[in-house]
Amino acid sequence: MSEVTFDDELDARGLNCPMPLVKARKQIGSLDPGQVLKVVSTDRGSIKDFQGWAKIAANIELLAQETEAEDDQDLFLHYVKRVN
Repeated sequence: MSEVTFDDELDARGLNCPMPLVKARKQIGSLDPGQVLKVVSTDRGSIKDFQGWAKIAANIELLAQETEAEDDQDLFLHYVKRVN
């Protein structure tokens, strides 16, 4: 379990690429700089999607990514910080 603290959470379970990223991009815009968004996804492709977003976006930092098992499915957790 993560030690990353977060300010808001987005439940993107059941959504396929690119929707977890699309919804995260929209929600991160409602946060203040310095705040962290936790995104919970069941889409394995979201791992690379969030890594790619962090490489090209000037307004976010990918703090951590984790995988947890819940009810016989993997959950992919992404912690994204708005930097400006």
